[in-house]
Amino acid sequence: MLQLVRKSPRFFWLAVCAAVGLRLFFILQFPHISDDSFVYGDIAKNWLQHAIYGLRGNYGAYPTYIRLPGYPAFLAAVFAVFGVDHYRAVLFIQMLVDIGTCFLTADLARRLCSSRAAKLTFLLAAICPFLANYTAAALSETLEIFFTVLALDLAICALAASHSNGRWIGCGLAVGAAILVRPDGGFLLIAIGLYLFVAFLKALRSRPHDDSPRAAYFVRAGLIVAAVSLAPLIPWTIRNWNTFHTFQPLAPRYANDLDEFVPLGFNRWVKTWMVDYASVEEIYWNVPGAKIDLDQLPARAFDSPAQRLQTAQVVDAYNTGLQIDQRLDQQFAVIAADRIRDNPLRYYITLPLARIADMWLRPRTELLPPDPRWWEFNDDKRWLAVALVFGVLNLAYIGAAFFGAIRARKLAYIGLLIEFILFRSLFLGTIESPEPRYTMECYPIIIVLAAICFLSATSHHNSPQ
Repeated sequence: MLQLVRKSPRFFWLAVCAAVGLRLFFILQFPHISDDSFVYGDIAKNWLQHAIYGLRGNYGAYPTYIRLPGYPAFLAAVFAVFGVDHYRAVLFIQMLVDIGTCFLTADLARRLCSSRAAKLTFLLAAICPFLANYTAAALSETLEIFFTVLALDLAICALAASHSNGRWIGCGLAVGAAILVRPDGGFLLIAIGLYLFVAFLKALRSRPHDDSPRAAYFVRAGLIVAAVSLAPLIPWTIRNWNTFHTFQPLAPRYANDLDEFVPLGFNRWVKTWMVDYASVEEIYWNVPGAKIDLDQLPARAFDSPAQRLQTAQVVDAYNTGLQIDQRLDQQFAVIAADRIRDNPLRYYITLPLARIADMWLRPRTELLPPDPRWWEFNDDKRWLAVALVFGVLNLAYIGAAFFGAIRARKLAYIGLLIEFILFRSLFLGTIESPEPRYTMECYPIIIVLAAICFLSATSHHNSPQ
């Protein structure tokens, strides 16, 4: 990649300037410091100042395991240099990390396709507002995306080499870093492991059996990546066992402390009807603590007038105290069980697919002011225009990536990238809150495939008839 940059310094200089300008625009105009940001920041401060990986309570800092240590460690390092709560410095450093992601994404395209694809990929990544927008958010996405692309780039580099233990070790370290930043980084390990397993089976079936050394190579590569990527979780798991006397190698599914009540019945009820991100903001994030407006529930939340009445009674009981105790949670669970029993296909197939579609296809304005109910066209005209432009742009990226995947199907190792997108998307369909940010780890791959699509179309258009 460095050689390509040296061959086209003007191109990359202008593209980097565009990337910096776009990211600075989001950082200066739309910085996003959310409640999650402060949770990460609180852990980082207590870790830095009191040597306690925990949160601040009424009686001082207390240990927690609700977040993996990757992003808090990043914040602690920034706070140690630039000062505590200096989130603006965090965002600027994330900008640099994201520009690094642009280079890694371009290198991925270079290894898969060509130098032309690498240059176009870099440009598409540099001017991608979705990647740029997340650099302005004090959240873990920017780091997670970086380590995801790094791991995939190193994996493809290693697959193309004959002796590459060092590259596989690097790939394992990148996967381990991704897991430490977000627990769903583990799907990166699954995708790479499955790809190596399939390659191992193909090598065994080869005739004549001249690929047996290659089969052993895939086994060795898989063991190296697994061992190196999971090793950082060992001290974390031991710490959680010693501190909380519980086996927790990652972080709890609902980011809850050990003694914190999780309303599983409510969550399951939500999962029987939630499809759109608007419902996440209006209902899911506000419970407990805010009232549920029954009129904001979609029609699919009720299977009959009697069920609507039953739901209204449970919602009214919640709205009275704005808390969910075990009794109320059980009532939500009963409604959920009835709905699942009456229509299991909807719960296990239709709704998960609809949530996946929503996460991929809706306008990616969740960090910006536009109304999440953009389709009602009652927002301020400026923000409605932003939502529509972002929506069209997202569809353009994904549409181009779809055709790029078809045209790139014969490229070596492209299956690893497609497999990662499919695995992650299927997993996202199993969660109740369809947040578009969960697909951002896949977006560099979308950009690579889109670049391949554009280049293929150009080559076909310019070819002699």
